[in-house]
Amino acid sequence: MAKKSWQRPGSPIGRKGARKANPKYRTRSGEAWERNEVKELKALAKQNTPTGVISLKLQRPEGAIRSKAQREGISLRPTNRSPYSRRKAS
Repeated sequence: MAKKSWQRPGSPIGRKGARKANPKYRTRSGEAWERNEVKELKALAKQNTPTGVISLKLQRPEGAIRSKAQREGISLRPTNRSPYSRRKAS
């Protein structure tokens, strides 16, 4: 008896998002970072680029982007937002 499509290995059914279904997205996972990639990560973070977009540009998973940014001391928070505690109480 044939397996149902969602039970087959590699089936995109049941997964969310195109990146999880596409095996090419994980090709650079676990690979060492090069200097120019770290420079590009810093530049993209400075431009308030979302983590998902950075991961697509550098072809690495979002978790790898976040952990590398933390290790290098790069903030991925948008610089144009004020902290929540600074708003005046009405």
